[in-house]
Amino acid sequence: MVQEDRKAGYVPFLYTPHPVIGMSDEALDGYVVGKNPDTGRPVIEDIIDNFTKPVDPAKLKFKAAVVEEDKTEYLKPDTEDNLQQLFYEQGWTDGLPIILPTQERVDRMLAATCAAPEEIVGEMMRFDIRGTVQYTVKNVATIAVMAGAKPEYFPVILAVAATGLEAIQSSTSNWSAMLLVNGPIRNEIGMNSGIGAFSPGNMANASIGRAWTLMSTCWVDMRPGKNMWSSLGSSLNYNNNCCAENEEASVWEPFHVQKGFRKDESVVSIFRGWVFVNSAGSASVRSIGEEMCLQLSTIPPTNGTATIVMDPGIARMLKENYGFTKKEDFARWLSENAKMPAERFWGYDHVDWMVKPLALQGIEPYASFLRAKPDEQITPYFDPQRINIVVVGGDTNPLWKISEYGYARSESVDKWRAKPAETDECADGTCGIPDPYDPADYE
Repeated sequence: MVQEDRKAGYVPFLYTPHPVIGMSDEALDGYVVGKNPDTGRPVIEDIIDNFTKPVDPAKLKFKAAVVEEDKTEYLKPDTEDNLQQLFYEQGWTDGLPIILPTQERVDRMLAATCAAPEEIVGEMMRFDIRGTVQYTVKNVATIAVMAGAKPEYFPVILAVAATGLEAIQSSTSNWSAMLLVNGPIRNEIGMNSGIGAFSPGNMANASIGRAWTLMSTCWVDMRPGKNMWSSLGSSLNYNNNCCAENEEASVWEPFHVQKGFRKDESVVSIFRGWVFVNSAGSASVRSIGEEMCLQLSTIPPTNGTATIVMDPGIARMLKENYGFTKKEDFARWLSENAKMPAERFWGYDHVDWMVKPLALQGIEPYASFLRAKPDEQITPYFDPQRINIVVVGGDTNPLWKISEYGYARSESVDKWRAKPAETDECADGTCGIPDPYDPADYE
């Protein structure tokens, strides 16, 4: 399966059979000398041909296909049970019942944005067609209805779609994601950033996160055995850890401000990774920083990325008791103090595959890590800017969750909001004055 990476120009690549991890040398050799299930030719011949012969841009160029609206928009009338079953059989659900996207419901959703229904929002990679799939505002509105979202959530869902990132990865490992919302819209639509922010029970958190998953299943066919090949999968893919940052309870500036947005802007941010480690059971005889360093030392630090989601109480302790006045200060401390033996670092398969080639090219600090003695302590989280800190929770217990999730990107929500309706209500200059007028309100 040789194809162009659309971000790297005409660079061919080839998929080998799987699994790879834990296989014997004989089995891996068999992958190379055996037949490519995609072409029927020996894999080694495909490798030689596709990496030595000139590339034909006409054959490799990615083409964007538009989501086929007729499949989801113009269905024949039927009973609700039959339609639910049809959506399920077609792969247009996450396995749970959806809200049927009638024209009336989609129109109500579309009224919540200033964008035209036909406007292209973005595109996602779809591996089975060797290309990308473009989707419109109307396509996103259909998904939002199916996910059970209210119209007021729609600008957030559009911003998520505009990132162009799939909620579910086409991978054999157990990828998951986190979707974070910052800014005024958190409270406007009633998102949960406090007690149980990652738990079921909040309609905005649940439906926004679910909508992102439905984009992946409906548009890029990210279903088991189709374009998703994760051996175990992840239940986190149901709503993608969707939550809001508890800006009001945090002693530090919000995450989106760290990324260059104004505090009064509403923003969604995407993170991706494999695992979260809960701090419950950590030892009080050690400092918060020491505990976090211990936890980081147990996680494969593939790209030196980490994301820490902490209760406001932890953030407060770090500032008041340890003097970390900014998130950046604590991230810098972690980058200098989170260590592990070089032997353990290079013993992780993903590190060996993805990082070792960089070390062999002399790229630092990986080259120095490779030269280190097996028992020498290295600092794999060497870049503080790759350590993300998010404040979430209800201040009921000073806990945190730590992960190797990496920050992917952020997208503005405000650009997708509906424009205020033009009205003459303020023509007399009384906007904002209580009715009835009470002079005491202005004393």
